Amino acid sequence: MTSAGPTFAGLWRELERIGRDPHTGGYRRYSWTPADTACRTWFTGQAERRGLAVETDNNGNLWAWWGPKKPGAIVTGSHLDSVPNGGAFDGPLGVVSALAAVDLLKDRSFSPERSVVLAALTEEEGARFGVPCLGSRLLTGAVDPNAARVLTDDAGTTLADAMVAAGHDPGFLGPRDDPMLPYAATALAARQAAEQNAAVATFGKVIVEPNGTNAVPSVVRAWLDARAADEATVGETVTTVRSAAERFCEQYGVTLSVRQESFTPLVRFDAALRDRIAGTLAAAGFSAPVLPTGAGHDAGVLAARVPTAMLFVRNPSGISHSPAEHADLADCEAGVRALAAVLEDLAG
Repeated sequence: MTSAGPTFAGLWRELERIGRDPHTGGYRRYSWTPADTACRTWFTGQAERRGLAVETDNNGNLWAWWGPKKPGAIVTGSHLDSVPNGGAFDGPLGVVSALAAVDLLKDRSFSPERSVVLAALTEEEGARFGVPCLGSRLLTGAVDPNAARVLTDDAGTTLADAMVAAGHDPGFLGPRDDPMLPYAATALAARQAAEQNAAVATFGKVIVEPNGTNAVPSVVRAWLDARAADEATVGETVTTVRSAAERFCEQYGVTLSVRQESFTPLVRFDAALRDRIAGTLAAAGFSAPVLPTGAGHDAGVLAARVPTAMLFVRNPSGISHSPAEHADLADCEAGVRALAAVLEDLAG
């Protein structure tokens, strides 16, 4: 191997066919499914071919070690799971880039003085069990293990026991007033609250029971995602939406139950690491502006415990979590070279 191009492109071709719907072109790589297993097998095989020692921790995260396992390692990577009908790049780009960067460094006969670890974290999207960045949250103690064990997917299968059958929740039994009406009003209220507070808020996931075309719903479960530039605005937005939901449910005679499943405070990445990376990239001829991000990432969770930074690859479409998301091969290869330069500086 003499360049990042063939290495990255070859790895990408192998991985991009796993979990892809041939009809929509989107991906369904849900955690602990056959597609997820295939991705894990692929990652493990690629890491072992490069002489990396792979281990799975108690939370399902994958770690591939280059060098001895000891404190002070440099960790890079991302995740392999996807949102429903997601795109190819969100998550896997970070994993494939890490493998390609190792190849690039090995081609240069680089031997790290500090261990380099490639990570593939589990359930980052929260597409199956409803809590994003679950693997990293468990890892850092941000989620209670007992609470995580009883998280369920859309079929009622728990994280702890994928074979448990789905069951009806007796707490929602009773008069069948239509919960879709207050939900619909609440969804509109969320949009209004977000606009008023210069925030974003959406119900991105909704489950309706029994989900029949000629049946009045007995239960509507909806997940609100609210984001803003500061915690106070997020709190105000959520409080406004909750008050609206309470008002509409009372109006329509529907019982409301609200639970916060996850919360991510404002994250500021390590300034010293950020500046060091910027200096390294500048010295290597890269023009890399410092960018804010409103999206959730494993790196944001890990930043609470260890110095963390992110490298972004340009997405000219501006679209994510969709088959329309895209990154040009040249940009991906530039990202690999930039990542290799950063790893060489940090681990050398």
